[in-house]
Amino acid sequence: MARPTRAVFVTLTAGAVLTGLVGGAQAVPGNAPGTSRQGLNSTAAAPVVLAPATTEGAAPTAAGVRAALQPVLRDPALGKHFGAYVYDASRGKALYSAGTAKSIVPASTMKLITTVAALETIGADHQFSTKTVRSGAGTLILVGGGDPLLMTKRPTDPLDFPARASLQDLAASTAKALKAQGVAGVTLGYDATLFTGPAANAKWEPKYVTEGIAARTSALWVNEGRVTPGMAKRADSPALAAATAFAAQLRAAGIKVAASIKPVKADATATQVAEVRSATVGDLVEYVNLHSDNDGAEVLLRQVGVATKNGGSYAGGLKGLRATLTKLGIDVSKARFEDGSGLSRTNLVPLDVIAGAVRVAVAKPELRHLISGLPVAGFTGSLEDRFAGPGAGPGTGLVRAKTGTLTSIHSLAGLVRTRTGTLLVFVVATDSAPPDKPLPARSALDRAAAALADCGCTG
Repeated sequence: MARPTRAVFVTLTAGAVLTGLVGGAQAVPGNAPGTSRQGLNSTAAAPVVLAPATTEGAAPTAAGVRAALQPVLRDPALGKHFGAYVYDASRGKALYSAGTAKSIVPASTMKLITTVAALETIGADHQFSTKTVRSGAGTLILVGGGDPLLMTKRPTDPLDFPARASLQDLAASTAKALKAQGVAGVTLGYDATLFTGPAANAKWEPKYVTEGIAARTSALWVNEGRVTPGMAKRADSPALAAATAFAAQLRAAGIKVAASIKPVKADATATQVAEVRSATVGDLVEYVNLHSDNDGAEVLLRQVGVATKNGGSYAGGLKGLRATLTKLGIDVSKARFEDGSGLSRTNLVPLDVIAGAVRVAVAKPELRHLISGLPVAGFTGSLEDRFAGPGAGPGTGLVRAKTGTLTSIHSLAGLVRTRTGTLLVFVVATDSAPPDKPLPARSALDRAAAALADCGCTG
């Protein structure tokens, strides 16, 4: 299906739009058609491609939003329990809510809540360290710092996003340092104690771990705990698997490693040998929301627990999550949070709380990575193949939103700019859709978001 010209243009300039929305920055300069490309250090002024985003036209009304959404919300594909919530971010006020008397199972829109808490508590520029330290004369310890995207081997694609740390690079740096110290062989231990408590969430269905839908969360793993990169099966002990892979890398780099590899607790005063650093938290948040990465979300939840001094368990993460959302001005008194990814069907969250994560990210520039990482309807991430059905076309390229999907549960939460210039934060969701007909329910949510993009909502 051909994409509307207006949608393509908006998609290509989304970065500039979002910068204007959350940071008040000036538009990004570029090259007008038919002009030569200037060098990066040129002082020649380039024409403005897109003016800063501003609020234009008449303000939307509750009646106008209701008129746009009600025809879609009558779709029986949404089941008996569904809801919608719309907030005028340009003017700072709630506009519309329907079906919000009861909380809803958020599915993966829960990741918006987790990632906004991570940005607030840890900071967008922070990086997680995986390092090696010396303990005694012949012992080397691999210490996990909770890097969710640590890889076994160095990425080969320079355009891969985000940039990822690897055991291969850590082994090369470690081997170089050891050789410089005259060390030819070591006994290897590994420390994954940054995270504590059960590795698998007790509120998940057991098959999630056995079928590879989610890993046992660890502060030390590679390839998100996968036995083979890109495959579903997960290691029973992700930390041991990572240490075993690191031992092989060290041997390949010319260091002898004893066969026995055991868990240990590194002393805080142990001498650091080498380290590699993760992508920034901002980049990790973008990745998690763009691809709906369950494992990355669970790691970030535990990092929230660590950052708020509640400990690196999922229970500590949830405690830190609630405190952080409250600090951000989001009322969580009626919310029940069970995990960071939304895999648990016992999460129950009011729609205004889900919308609140987007709302505060629009308002605070330091939380902008939650916005810039949202999938673009019809183009990127979990929305790449959406918004292609009848009635959804007006949202293509204009809606940016996080998806949520479990059996009978479908949600969409994000933002859209109306035709009159108002930025709307929205959530539309159902947790009672017919289990054997997921596509009609998703299509209804797409049409609801498209209706907001296509209206002035001033009636």
